[in-house]
Amino acid sequence: MSAQNTEPRPPRPGPRPRVHIPVPHVSYPLQRFLATEAGGGLLLLIATVLALIWANLPGGGYEEFWHTEASVRIGDVGIDLDLRHWVNDLAMALFFLTVGLEISRELTVGELRRPRAVLVPVLGALGGLILPALIYLAFNPSPPALHGWGIPISTDTAFLVGILALFGPRCPDQLRLFLLTLAIADDIGAILVMAIFYSGGISAPALVAVLALTLVLIGLRWARVWQLQAYVVVGLLLWVAVFASGLHPTLAGVIVGLLVPATPVEPEQVDRLRFYGRAVIERADAVRARLAAAAARATVPPNDRLQDALHPVSAFLVIPVFGLANAGVRLDAETLRRAATSPVTIGIVVALVAGKTIGISLGAALALRTGWGELPGRVRYGHLIGGAVLAGIGFTISLFIADLAFRDPLLQAEAKIGVLAGSLLAAVLGSVALRCLGERLPLCTVDDSEGMPELPTGPWRDPTLNER
Repeated sequence: MSAQNTEPRPPRPGPRPRVHIPVPHVSYPLQRFLATEAGGGLLLLIATVLALIWANLPGGGYEEFWHTEASVRIGDVGIDLDLRHWVNDLAMALFFLTVGLEISRELTVGELRRPRAVLVPVLGALGGLILPALIYLAFNPSPPALHGWGIPISTDTAFLVGILALFGPRCPDQLRLFLLTLAIADDIGAILVMAIFYSGGISAPALVAVLALTLVLIGLRWARVWQLQAYVVVGLLLWVAVFASGLHPTLAGVIVGLLVPATPVEPEQVDRLRFYGRAVIERADAVRARLAAAAARATVPPNDRLQDALHPVSAFLVIPVFGLANAGVRLDAETLRRAATSPVTIGIVVALVAGKTIGISLGAALALRTGWGELPGRVRYGHLIGGAVLAGIGFTISLFIADLAFRDPLLQAEAKIGVLAGSLLAAVLGSVALRCLGERLPLCTVDDSEGMPELPTGPWRDPTLNER
């Protein structure tokens, strides 16, 4: 027998480890915001269908109900509005307050604090604001129809997020973040348009009061006041002042939302919570429990607490009621025949579908191709185009501006039919585009911002693993 070879053998290579490329995901507060918006979008759709059915029932009860007068008076001073204007002027201030809160949070501690990540949706939103307005003006160059140029500039966040939710994992998280950021930038533009171009005559004394109360809010923010009661009281007074000034009252909600602090709490607040928590554990009584509860609230930024309280109310109550109050259009043969040839209706439909798609795509592509911005997270140009088409869903704020732009009921009806038809067409075409093109076009950002991880060395190492 031959002698056995005692030379040690090299160890057998183990299985190749799986290479994980980190992909950025949206934060938990943003996930919760998206989930709430998606649920609100479903209720808004139901409310819209109900409004259309109610408005087309015989008897005209829809308009009669929403024109019911309701007053709030203290002595000789009061506010007299019909139910529709209470919804549009007061309830919608809560909607714009939640929008302002989300903008402030994202700019302070969220995704919008990174300039390169913000520039792509911001330039896309800018294109999606300018081009639809120009397309509408091309169809309606003279008054009174000209005044509706602001109708097709806005994207409806609730409907947009609701449709994206139907795609599940096939829709990258970063695409949802891109479209939400775009919608937020879009909302800022629409709010400025309403404040500048769709407000009534300005009252100088009331405007001084608006500025003074805004300074009070800035002072509360600077002093790091964490009690929500102070912001609520000043916010209510600000709404009254904005209403009296001639500016649209929803502007008050935006101002409050932007100025409620979203910065992380100071360490001493956490230490105070530990102190009062131990005190309750040692001996539980009403005073210690109250102090511990107050210390716990102080550890959460006022923005988060107000968002937590108001966002479900806005998404599940305010927005559906707004849809019920404003989406009801009488769709008889004469109205539809007039809308089919109306420059107002046609201009809104083309602006929402073509204007939004082209404007957003060009603006985002400009930021990507020049290298000014990035869209990491496996977002492809197919996703971008599909999302741009979906952004043509301009329901809530579009209906809102239609009510402000036109006093003629015929023009209002034509504009609302254009918003409904354009939004429906954008939803269908965007869903088809996202499904058909989503995975077929190249990545928007080839090099992930997180970078490729370093691979371990060893006899099994394949040098091609780091190659794209």
